Amino acid sequence: MNPSAPGAALLDDVAVLKSILENVAAGIVVCDEVGKLLCFNREAERILGMGRRAVGPAQEFPLARVVEGQEVRHELMFVRNPRQPNGVWISVSSRPFVDRTGRRRGAVAVFRDVIESERVLRAGGASQALAPSELLDSLDRYRGHYERLCRAVEQTADAVLITDHKALIEYVNPAFERTTGYSASEVLGRNPRMLKSGQHDEEFYAAMWKTLLAGQPFRGAIVNRKKSGELYWAEQTITPVKDAGGAITHYVSVMQDVTEERKRREQEFFLRLAREVQQRFHHFAEPAPGYDVAGSIHPAALIAGDYFDVLKHPDGRLTIAIGDVSGHGFGAALVMAETRAYVRAFLSSCPDPAALLSSVNLALAGDLDGSQYITLVLARLDPQKRTLEYASAGHVPGYLLDRAGGVTLGLQSTGPPLGLFSTPEFSMSGEIPFEPGDTLVLLTDGVTEAANADGAEFGTERALAEVRSQLGRPAREMAEGICATVREFCGGAAPSDDITAVVCQPAFR
Repeated sequence: MNPSAPGAALLDDVAVLKSILENVAAGIVVCDEVGKLLCFNREAERILGMGRRAVGPAQEFPLARVVEGQEVRHELMFVRNPRQPNGVWISVSSRPFVDRTGRRRGAVAVFRDVIESERVLRAGGASQALAPSELLDSLDRYRGHYERLCRAVEQTADAVLITDHKALIEYVNPAFERTTGYSASEVLGRNPRMLKSGQHDEEFYAAMWKTLLAGQPFRGAIVNRKKSGELYWAEQTITPVKDAGGAITHYVSVMQDVTEERKRREQEFFLRLAREVQQRFHHFAEPAPGYDVAGSIHPAALIAGDYFDVLKHPDGRLTIAIGDVSGHGFGAALVMAETRAYVRAFLSSCPDPAALLSSVNLALAGDLDGSQYITLVLARLDPQKRTLEYASAGHVPGYLLDRAGGVTLGLQSTGPPLGLFSTPEFSMSGEIPFEPGDTLVLLTDGVTEAANADGAEFGTERALAEVRSQLGRPAREMAEGICATVREFCGGAAPSDDITAVVCQPAFR
């Protein structure tokens, strides 16, 4: 060829790319600025059934229009193919190109055989080819479905991973990148085993692959490892994709990060377990002859930071305990359980409620960091003397009522809350008559400080009014009546704090 002929310089450039163009899975045709065909790859020859010389000038394609400055996108064309009597429908896109000076030097056309798309759409249907208008409509629908599918996969919150039949990654969506921390460029061409956490044994993966190679989907919960090294739980479905002959060509994996959901479920499980344990704490049998005593507790959360207990002494005396840990929820419940354990452990070695509070405080002060505290009142009952005596560590007042419902004594605090100071002083009340017809009422501040929608607090007087309305009834009915009235006062809304009431009445004659 004459080097000075039109397109000679262009041919020099095309020669550099020719080896690449010959392997592209699309027909590619290049012409110079006067419409002469310069490049015609193998796929173009296969689709058209002829070579460059047999095709003729570029006017056979939209290239002539493109040379004049137009651009063609996805134009449907019918071309004759001597090897296919019915001809070939192709989808063509063409655009001009310029040299470094901005001069238009020619055009390039890329086209694909759309007969395969027709076969996909027809799914093995009639042998008669679709009419051009029908094919165009089908292609438009196919393209619409394809684009919607692509958008769905790209935008779904679940991670999607596609591998070839050798399990080498070919595609990952943005959710995969967010979930694992790996970018697409870091994983393409690699095996998904890069996500293995080491938490599953070889038998697990062997069973998974046995299912997949049998052509069946695998579904399960898998622990994977992110790029950062962090482990996460994934609900994962891996589906083999087969060709028309039944051979597996790809694997599609869809996984959802369920780590937070599993943590939530585990926390709920342990909270329910803790609640069951707490409920056992508060279900005690008749503690000793001579007293009718009962408590009722309504936690603000699944478990409570409030505490009540009835403890027997070997000499027949009784100690009633009611406490309130600052805050509520799981942390407060743990401190409550610890407080209960200390009270029971030190009961036999302490001569009176004040000494018992001192021992419990000393133990708690070493365990708590000062961010929590416990209010606790201990009332010791003597059925022989028909008296009670108490000590209170910063707890809200309790009340002693006579048979007419009058308040004869307020059980005021006798020392600071537990856990704040290592060696506080707790004073002890004297012996107080506790006769048949009297009623002892002990509350937590979840009762007195409960507020309704208008911000009004329930207060002590409403609690005592409830007790007065039920004088003569069993202690359990009275305690539960107080808590029920508080909840009704709050309008049925969830309480902001634990609600607890304990009622005790002498039952001896």
